[in-house]
Amino acid sequence: MSSTIKVAVTNHEPAWLDLPAGVAKTIALITEASSHGCKLIAFPETWLIGYPAWIWTRPVDFDLSVKYVQNSLRIPSPEMDSLCAAAADNAIAVALAFSERRGDSVFIAQALIDATGKLRMNRRKMKPTHMERTIFGDASGDCLSDVVDVAGLGKVGALSCWEHIQPLLKFHQFSQGEQIHVAAWPALNVFEEGSPGFWSMSTEGCLALSQAYAVESGAFVLSAMTVISEKAIEMMGTKGSPIMGAPNQSYSAVIGPDGRILAGGPGKAKSENEKLLIADIDLSECTKAKTFADACGHYSRPDLLWLGCDESKKEIVRTV
Repeated sequence: MSSTIKVAVTNHEPAWLDLPAGVAKTIALITEASSHGCKLIAFPETWLIGYPAWIWTRPVDFDLSVKYVQNSLRIPSPEMDSLCAAAADNAIAVALAFSERRGDSVFIAQALIDATGKLRMNRRKMKPTHMERTIFGDASGDCLSDVVDVAGLGKVGALSCWEHIQPLLKFHQFSQGEQIHVAAWPALNVFEEGSPGFWSMSTEGCLALSQAYAVESGAFVLSAMTVISEKAIEMMGTKGSPIMGAPNQSYSAVIGPDGRILAGGPGKAKSENEKLLIADIDLSECTKAKTFADACGHYSRPDLLWLGCDESKKEIVRTV
C-alpha cells in the first residue's frame, strides 16, 4: 500500500434542517471527491442537518426544535443506506458528521463508512457543550473506541468540536494509534477584538486546537468547518448574535503531523466556500513525527501517569 493518500475536506454549507436535500448534497460531494481521485472525504459537525445555531440566541424554540428532531438521521435508515451505497459506488471512504435521532432524542454523531460501503464506526459526542445540552444528549462508553483501521487509508478517527479541549479523551484517542484524524467543527467566525465571545470559539481558536491536536497525536488532521449564509441566519433567527449571527468564510484545513497547515486555512492557499479542499498526505510523516515524540509510546511514562476508562455502552434498560 502506498503511504500517500489523496483526501478531501468539505468547506460547504449544509442543507439546513432538510434531511433529503442534505443527503443529496452529501452524495454529490462524495461523487465529486471521488472524481478527483480522493480516498477519503471529511464533513463538519452536524453536517446533516446543520448545527442548531439558535440555541446560543434563545434556548427554547419549539418549532425549530421539532423540525430539527424530525429531520435528524436515524441509524439504520434508508438515508444512511443511500450514503453507504454512494461510498461503495465511488470507492471512497466517508467521515460523516450528523445529528443522530434515536426515538425523539438527538445526539451529535460521527460515522466512518469505508470504500466498500460498510459502516465501520458510529460514535456520539461524549458531552455536548454548554447550550448544546438544550438539544442533544450525552454519549455512552462506546464513544471512546472510534479509531478504525481502514484498508487503503490507515487508522482513522474523529472527534467533534470542543472534544478537542478534553485532555483525557484526546489521550485515549492517541492511544489507538490514529494516523488520520477528522476534526469536525460548526460554523465559526473570525474573532473580533472587543467581542463578548471567546477567542477559543473563533475560526482562529478552533484551527489552533486542530493544529495542537496534530502535534500532540503525530497524526494528520482534516479540520472540517461549516459555512453559514445570511439565508440560514434568517431562518434560525440568529442575526446579530456573537455566535453564528453573521455569514462566515469557512477555513477548513489539512494539517500535518507537525502542526503546519498543508492546505486551506486562512493563509496563501486559503479555503474557498463551496469548494472542496483537496490534498495529498504521506502517512510516513506520522512515523517521522513520532520518532521525536510519541505521546503513547517512547515519550510516555505509564509507571507515573496512566488513563483508566470504561468503554462499555450503558443501555437504559438492562437485564441483571
